[in-house]
Amino acid sequence: MAVKDMKWIFLFYAVLAVLAMAGIGFSISLRNAALGFFFLVFLFFIMGIGFQTKKKWREEGKL
Repeated sequence: MAVKDMKWIFLFYAVLAVLAMAGIGFSISLRNAALGFFFLVFLFFIMGIGFQTKKKWREEGKL
C-alpha cells in the first residue's frame, strides 16, 4: 500500500486506541480505578467509532 492510498483516519483511530490502552496501564500503576474506567470507556468509544466508519466506508465502496 502506497502512502497516498493510506486511510489516515484509521491510523488516527488506531493511535488513539493504543493511547487509551496505555492509559489503562498507567491508571493501574497509579491504582486509580476511576481513571482506568475512563480510559476503558474511551477505548470502547474509539473502537466503536472506528468500526462504524469502516462499515460506512465499505458500504459506500471506499474500501
